Amino acid sequence: MKLKPRPYQEAIYKAVKRHGNTLVVLPTGLGKTLIALMLIKDSRHALFLTPTKPLAQQHAQTVKEVLGVEAQVVSGEVKPEKREKLYEARVVVATPQTVLKDIERGYKMDFDLVIFDECHHAVGNYAYTKLAQHFEGALFLGLTASPGGDRERIEEVMEALKMKHAEIRSAEDEDVKPFVKKKKIEWRMVELTPKLKEIKERLKQMVEEHARLLEKWGFKVPLKKKGEFLAFRKEIEGTDHPIKFKALMEYGILTHLLHMQELIETQGPYALKEYISKLKSKETKGAKEIVKDPTFARVEMLLATCEDHPKIKALLEELKGFEGKVMVFVQYRSQLEHIVEILNKNGIRAAMFVGKRKGFTKKQQEEIIEKFRRGEIDVLVASSVGEEGLDIPSVDMVIFYEPVPSEIRSIQRRGRAGRWREGRVVVLITRGTRDQAYYYAAKKKEQKMKSIIKGMQRPKQRTINEFF
Repeated sequence: MKLKPRPYQEAIYKAVKRHGNTLVVLPTGLGKTLIALMLIKDSRHALFLTPTKPLAQQHAQTVKEVLGVEAQVVSGEVKPEKREKLYEARVVVATPQTVLKDIERGYKMDFDLVIFDECHHAVGNYAYTKLAQHFEGALFLGLTASPGGDRERIEEVMEALKMKHAEIRSAEDEDVKPFVKKKKIEWRMVELTPKLKEIKERLKQMVEEHARLLEKWGFKVPLKKKGEFLAFRKEIEGTDHPIKFKALMEYGILTHLLHMQELIETQGPYALKEYISKLKSKETKGAKEIVKDPTFARVEMLLATCEDHPKIKALLEELKGFEGKVMVFVQYRSQLEHIVEILNKNGIRAAMFVGKRKGFTKKQQEEIIEKFRRGEIDVLVASSVGEEGLDIPSVDMVIFYEPVPSEIRSIQRRGRAGRWREGRVVVLITRGTRDQAYYYAAKKKEQKMKSIIKGMQRPKQRTINEFF
């Protein structure tokens, strides 16, 4: 091996050899992959599973550079009839969906080591869970920086991957501390302008009117929590209420209005105008009901002369004069395009980075990443596709255009900054809006996750039953 393992990597490697199937939780940038390579070196026939092809290619290159072994990349881009022979390679790096399809085709595979990268995905029907059943008997290694914010999820991941042992390290552990790069995390609060506040209030008025109508029919509308509101639809569908279909229409109206509220609070008028344009093209009764509402007419009138969201000014202030690579994470595609346009107009070299399913080709993705790596682009404005699973260079600053309520996504975003040197993370938050609620929701979940992990850390020789 060309790389010398750090003490904590050596300790984790020995624990895996001693205990068998193991979940490894290690902060981003602290070398989870090297632990996998140490086990690959000992193996006869290894399968390294990772969620995306770019990450698979990156891992294959690392295997070659560190171990001197030629790893074979297997993904959906290789024709099925050519893939069967590839599984004979000493080390196979593959996307899980492709391997699962090839197993269903009857291709024979006999691995003595299976590595599940980003193993927090091993829940529900994700391919990892089925592959763990198929390859049972091999040594399993699960790698993640963020296993989840509740015991049930962590337990589900471990059970799906047949794991009875966990090796956990946090940035506070004595053997890890010397290798942790400092990361300054700060949040920047902005205030909605008077016009934006009025639009917000007008939309709130419409929400309350339609919620009252549903409550008049005997339905209690959960407006405060997004998850509960989404589940509320099933409650309406499951009723034999004579006004069921009218209630479903009202639910649809509320869904549109709540989304519009979120857009004006967290994104700005540009994203809301785009959404309204799409809404007007719909032929549904609910959409027509919204458009003909006099209160909605007032919303449109305000939008016609509305200034941009104050986050745009805050974003420009953070970027102007900053030297280094930056990633800006943005939730919505229309706002993402708007931000790239504004940054370029202000002399900041920025490019958009989105998923292939949104019309962005794989070739375009690779070209943008390469330009970013070479320094031809200073700011990558990315959707959630940039959070994990791509070979994106380490950046000096990460900016959240809006907080996300998921602790896993929040950790993945932050993990892009400060991998090799000190980094900075800035979260833009609009006071008194969903931004604040989402920020504190993710923070609370992350604290809970850390508490669970801390309880799992020592002593090392513990089983899943002791954890839970």
